[in-house]
Amino acid sequence: MRTRNNRRGYTLVEIIIVLTIISILVSMAVPMYQKSILRTKESVLKNNLFTLRTVIDEFTYDKQKAPQTLQDLVSEGYLRQIPEDPIAGNNQWKVIMEDALTSVNQTETGIFDVRSGSDKTSLEGTPYSEW
Repeated sequence: MRTRNNRRGYTLVEIIIVLTIISILVSMAVPMYQKSILRTKESVLKNNLFTLRTVIDEFTYDKQKAPQTLQDLVSEGYLRQIPEDPIAGNNQWKVIMEDALTSVNQTETGIFDVRSGSDKTSLEGTPYSEW
């Protein structure tokens, strides 16, 4: 009678070593992934702010008065929809109204600038609400 002592499979120590290596690699990859997601959101925010500011300037030049709300830009056909603030996760922008003395139409003021509604700080260290 012949017995076989050849076992197939991995030992518990080998499995623990492999799992340890995988967990170390994942713990290094997750922060880099999260930072790349945040960089992407910051890039989209910069692009959305640039677009909104350009459209506000075009509206003001064409109509000889600044828009009263961001929805005016949509209703007049300057935008299809109000873009989303990717950092705040909504389209509630912080609008800055112009001074009556410096406005194009001094009888009614309108939107001069837009900023992010988020209270978070960017990777550069500046608040998004100051961009």
